Amino acid sequence: MPFGEFQYNLDDKGRVIVPPTFRDFLADGVVLTRGFEGCLYVYPKVTWHKIEAVLKDLPLVDGESRALVRFLYSGASPATMDATSRITLNNTLRRFAGIDHEVIFAGAPNRLEIWNEALWLSTITDLQNAPPAPERLMELVG
Repeated sequence: MPFGEFQYNLDDKGRVIVPPTFRDFLADGVVLTRGFEGCLYVYPKVTWHKIEAVLKDLPLVDGESRALVRFLYSGASPATMDATSRITLNNTLRRFAGIDHEVIFAGAPNRLEIWNEALWLSTITDLQNAPPAPERLMELVG
C-alpha cells in the first residue's frame, strides 16, 4: 500500500508527475475523483471498480446514499500515466481541490490523495494541534 508525502508542481497543462514510490501502485490505470476535506482521491482502476460496485448497490431511496454517489461518481475521471509518469488533473477536479500549482501527494490505504499544498499544511497543523483522542484511535484500529 502506498504511503509517504511528496510535493510536486502542476504544469501549465494540468499535468503532475506521479512520485516514483506510487508508480507501480497506479501502473494499470487510475481513476481520480473528489475526496473528503477538499482533496482528490486517486484510485488504481481495480480498486475503483470495487468502489463502483458498492456505489451501484446503494439504495436509491436513501438520501445519504444518493449524495455519496453524486459526490464520488460524478467527479470521477479516468487517467493514465504518460511516458514521463505524469497524470492530468482535469479542470473540474482542480477547481474542486483548489489546485493551481503546488500539490502534495499523500499515501493512504488503497488510494492516494492529492492536496493543494496550503490546505494540506493547514490540515496537518490542525491534526498536530488537536489530535484525535488515543481512546478513539484505539476504537478505529481495534
